[in-house]
Amino acid sequence: MELQTLTYLVVGASFALYIGIAIWSRAGSTKDFYVAGGGVHPIANGMATAADWMSAASFISMAGMIAFMGYGGSVFLMGWTGGFVILAMFLAPYLRKYGKFTVPEFIGDRFYSRTARAVAVVCLIICSVTYVIGQMKGIGVAFSRFLEVDYGTGLLVGMCIVFFYAVLGGMKGITYTQIAQYCVLIMAYTIPAIFISLNLTGNPFPQLGLGSTLTGTDTYLLDKLDQMVMELGFNEYTTEYRLSGLNMFAYTASLMIGTAGLPHVIIRFFTVPKVRDARSSAGWALLFIAILYTTAPAVAGMARLNLMQTIEPTPGEYLVYDERPDWFRNWETTGLLAFEDKNQDGRIQYSANPTVNEMVTVDNDIMVLANPEIAQLPNWVIALVAAGGLAAALSTAAGLLLAIASAISHDLLKGMIAPGISERAELRASRVAMAAAIAGAGYLGFNPPGFAAGTVALAFGLAASSIFPALMLGIFSKRTTKEGAIAGMVAGIGVTLFYVFQHKGIMFVASTAFLGDMPANWFLGIEPNAFGAVGAIVNFAVAMLVSRVTSAPPESVQELVEHIRVPVGASAAHDH
Repeated sequence: MELQTLTYLVVGASFALYIGIAIWSRAGSTKDFYVAGGGVHPIANGMATAADWMSAASFISMAGMIAFMGYGGSVFLMGWTGGFVILAMFLAPYLRKYGKFTVPEFIGDRFYSRTARAVAVVCLIICSVTYVIGQMKGIGVAFSRFLEVDYGTGLLVGMCIVFFYAVLGGMKGITYTQIAQYCVLIMAYTIPAIFISLNLTGNPFPQLGLGSTLTGTDTYLLDKLDQMVMELGFNEYTTEYRLSGLNMFAYTASLMIGTAGLPHVIIRFFTVPKVRDARSSAGWALLFIAILYTTAPAVAGMARLNLMQTIEPTPGEYLVYDERPDWFRNWETTGLLAFEDKNQDGRIQYSANPTVNEMVTVDNDIMVLANPEIAQLPNWVIALVAAGGLAAALSTAAGLLLAIASAISHDLLKGMIAPGISERAELRASRVAMAAAIAGAGYLGFNPPGFAAGTVALAFGLAASSIFPALMLGIFSKRTTKEGAIAGMVAGIGVTLFYVFQHKGIMFVASTAFLGDMPANWFLGIEPNAFGAVGAIVNFAVAMLVSRVTSAPPESVQELVEHIRVPVGASAAHDH
């Protein structure tokens, strides 16, 4: 069967499954809409959380970034998985014990302030909108390549699918849809990896294949990859830091605490019946995520090796452009792969030297999607990868859009503007807010701002610098006041946004020698996408300083903090 026909069938079947689940699990109350009724089993919630978390960035972009960054790309593996450990230990059980629907609601109650709740809503919307732009763009790109429609048509179809199951089912519909999407995306990621690992190393486990010898030789795959990239003038694949050790640390920390602060992930832990289930579902989510995240380095290394061996099949002899394979031609039409014959010899010369390199465009995002085609895998595997990429983008987009809609309908409307609104009216407002959020996300998908193109790391930095410190101080510091929390959130997200968007830079050191070869506007050589860690430090410092010079929180609030922290059944005297 032809690839396009097969792709339509596989993707169409997956969409029919999602819509069928949405009809079956239609939300009938605000509790269903916001937290799926609060009765989701921990294993099911862990699987849904994994799908919610593993966006187009994880499925499509992460392995592509590791493929071209090498060891430096490990920041994404360490940061994104480490964040779940923090979430499971320090946030999920306490927030579930508090028992409210949204993160801004917790912040508003804990810091006894409608202003704090409003600031949290603004921070949540900024983080979620930044993140959702990448998901909508990923949907459009995947559709345009695999269904052979234009980008705009692909994005519109994706918006309609999300609209149907998210608006109809709310969190209940999204939860059970995400379980199906996890199954689709994990099969789509691991099956091609198994095939390619078998082809290259004879080992069916990609995680082990990455450290194995190539079939029929005594050469290890990573040694071969190091040799090839260094011969072409690139940095060594297995040991090269991303810019510097300090930048690696800051980037990892920003992604880690940003993970623990992203509202669309946190809200998932309100959907389980008990506090113990919140911690358990975080553990299950980490297990389900680990299946993809331990496979990603193998996918990255093997994809890079396959790409280079296709272009340079024998040392010094490059591929003739007119004889390029079909996958090369297919991706050229997307604009994500481009060749320029600089020396007019008709061959595709690939090099780290930009004056010589004729592969003028090799977008990171094509590596996972093109890898099965490069490896000449069966068409059904390629079609499955298309369905998996779309499932990853759709699942995260739905979770983000629900977080935005909940902030608008539950926190702004019911919590601040019209507290006496009926449940039916609130449910209607939630669906209207969801529809508006989808429309807004679609608009940004058609017209993505320059700062959001190509990365979602900024969203993690914003969450790290604004929401995470407020939650940690709200749970573990009885002395933190409303003034401190508000000042901290504003300062944290403010300094991070300023650092990202400024042109002349924030300079805290007198000598540029301390920055080495880094751009002059980078503080200590920390790139903008890694600055969330610094923003978090600013948030913590400002919040604690302001709290020291303002009146202590009311006794009832301090008792609330103690109630949240102490395990069920423990004595309150534990405080003495």
